[in-house]
Amino acid sequence: MRLKTQKEENRNKKSFQVKIKLFRNRVFKKAKTVMFYMSFGGEVDTVGMIKAAQKIGKTVVVPVCGKNGLMSPCVLKDRGTLLRGPYGIREPALKKPVNLKSLELVVVPGLAFDKKGRRLGRGKGYYDRFLSRLTKHSVSIGLAYDFQILPFIPTTEYDVNVDKVIFA
Repeated sequence: MRLKTQKEENRNKKSFQVKIKLFRNRVFKKAKTVMFYMSFGGEVDTVGMIKAAQKIGKTVVVPVCGKNGLMSPCVLKDRGTLLRGPYGIREPALKKPVNLKSLELVVVPGLAFDKKGRRLGRGKGYYDRFLSRLTKHSVSIGLAYDFQILPFIPTTEYDVNVDKVIFA
């Protein structure tokens, strides 16, 4: 998979370019509460984005995977302790859930996207189930590297598109 074989220098440069585009986005600028994914496996790196968002006063929330197949958005405290969750993804040790209605922006990972916002996830359906529960005032933005943008992603009735994709 190209995500994992990409050179770290290239990943860092492109992740930084994606961060700049995200932070210039109107929805991001207005949002008080932003849900980021905790990057792993070569995904667009969100660690710097999370720290910068916290520094400018945003409430940062990250997903916590439950045994019921659902994700819960939980507050990520600045310098909070992180533990490995069920799939090896870092999540807060202290789980402080937030109401879905408070999420103004949800930043979404994916293995691939197309320009219409269709996404290919990791096959467990966590993000599709989560995105389907959001209110109309929440905006979802997928983050990707340019090689992850494909002409077309086939979908099923259970797949949920993101509102926008930012890539570099």
